[in-house]
Amino acid sequence: MSQPPGHQPPQGGFGAPYDPPPGAYPPPAAPPQPAGPYGQPGPYGNQPGPYGSQPGPYNQPTQGYGYGYPPQQQQQPGHGYPTQLPQPGGPRGGGRFRGRTGMIVGGLLAVALLAGGGIWLATGDDGGNGKPTANGGHSSAPPAPAPTLDQGDGKGDTDDDGTVTPREEAAEINAARGPGEAKALWIRKSGVDLPEGGEDFYGPWFAGDTVVTAMYHTVTGYSAADGTLKWTLRLPTNACAAPTQPTADGKIVLGIEDTTSDDAYCDNLQMVDLTTGKAGWRKQYARDGAWDGLSDLAMAINGDTVTVGRTSRTDAFRVSDGKVLFGKLPGNCQPFGFASGPVAIAAASCQTAADDHKEHQVQRIDPVTGKVQWTYKVKKGWQVAQIYSADPIVISLTQPEKWGILVLNTNGTYRTQLSGGPGEYAVACDKDRRVQGANLDSCTGVAAGANTFYMATKAVDLKTGDGNRVAAFDLSTGKHKWTVSSPAEQPLTPLRTEGGKLLMYLGAAKNKGGGIASVPAAGGKWGMVVRHPAAASNLERGFYEPNISYVDGRSFLTNSRISGSDDEEIERRSMAVFGN
Repeated sequence: MSQPPGHQPPQGGFGAPYDPPPGAYPPPAAPPQPAGPYGQPGPYGNQPGPYGSQPGPYNQPTQGYGYGYPPQQQQQPGHGYPTQLPQPGGPRGGGRFRGRTGMIVGGLLAVALLAGGGIWLATGDDGGNGKPTANGGHSSAPPAPAPTLDQGDGKGDTDDDGTVTPREEAAEINAARGPGEAKALWIRKSGVDLPEGGEDFYGPWFAGDTVVTAMYHTVTGYSAADGTLKWTLRLPTNACAAPTQPTADGKIVLGIEDTTSDDAYCDNLQMVDLTTGKAGWRKQYARDGAWDGLSDLAMAINGDTVTVGRTSRTDAFRVSDGKVLFGKLPGNCQPFGFASGPVAIAAASCQTAADDHKEHQVQRIDPVTGKVQWTYKVKKGWQVAQIYSADPIVISLTQPEKWGILVLNTNGTYRTQLSGGPGEYAVACDKDRRVQGANLDSCTGVAAGANTFYMATKAVDLKTGDGNRVAAFDLSTGKHKWTVSSPAEQPLTPLRTEGGKLLMYLGAAKNKGGGIASVPAAGGKWGMVVRHPAAASNLERGFYEPNISYVDGRSFLTNSRISGSDDEEIERRSMAVFGN
């Protein structure tokens, strides 16, 4: 199976000290912490990173869990952080580009390959002139060819060639269902003949009783209850980016390419009503300068604002009507990505004399006006890699060989930094799971509640077999609180918090179904909320880097990317839904 070229998630434990800038935001008084990875060499100095080569099921991407990465060089004894390891996820402001590199625009002076990093560029004027334009100068796109969307009869009787269709598969699973196991409510297959190499799969997004996904030239809405096809929208060109969340009233804005040609450019936006399936406004925006032209897009929705972040700037549009709200902001520091949600938390990079955008900030920005409400200056040498949570504010920071997790107060002052726990943490984000698009709020393996942060580990030997752990951290002190372990060969992945509990996805193993589990925020024994049928274990394990959603008592599994030979990609399951 063709897979996106991923940069690796954080390696091992918290591998290096991160201290706030001297005198900028003094940390609040806190109990003394044990010797750990933020102030000096910590307990993880001799451990490999979370994606180190391990025998067992977690190195098989086709089993649908995010541990299928190449082995990494292990740490050297006596050091508090890994050496010669790629950056976790590749910080957005630092120069990792994965777009069509032939589309270099504006004042390119030099290209240099730096060891352990991506392509870094020295550029001239990026041509930014304030607000974006509605026409970025690229050619208009001809109508795209209609995808196949073959689902048999729409719900899945046996296809003409004798292959098992989704409806038949669900019936077989339910016929073999054991006591206490949920039903396979409905299953969908790709049904699309994709280009060579496959396509990213976006969503799901929920609007009332409709669940929506996007892939290639198509956005599709299904009944969340039974999978009935509600609507299908053919896009004019290929989808190339999308926010993780829609608006409260069920609107999404997708990044789409400017043409249907092989050298198409991701610089168009298309609004879609998730309830009706109707296309709204479409707009093209300018991407000027080499930093901008080669950056992946980090999209987010905050209220009625959609932002499109790149290394050198962010452009903001009103979702309801496409009106330009703001573009390049005053000064040399520009946001390069937001996290979706009610509060607009952004990561910004500053263009210095070196023109490397390495100086980073965390900001709260008014999503309507672009006014910066507060700024936290990240310590020099560190970069914002991901926004694990916007409320509470939890930030992943990296250096080429180091990693730290920073916690801020709601007013942007330093709160604490995480330390301790079992180590060997595993987080997978857009940059690891997709070829295009690199949202800052897209990570799996982490979740945050009001006072607690949760993070999964990679596969470890639990004596009963390979499994993993989920660790909880106090957001006031940064200290490790408790850890729970998964069953053998069935990893646990934090999803979100609800009702004072952490919801987790339990992965499937051979002849063992997965499901949704929960554990109290205070710790203790975890239990099952929805147990997927054992008969569905092969189905579950076939999802590549799955997105897991638990909504209204139903669990939804979708792919991050679909690829394969023509027959394989058409038959590959794109969504499976379980419930009681």
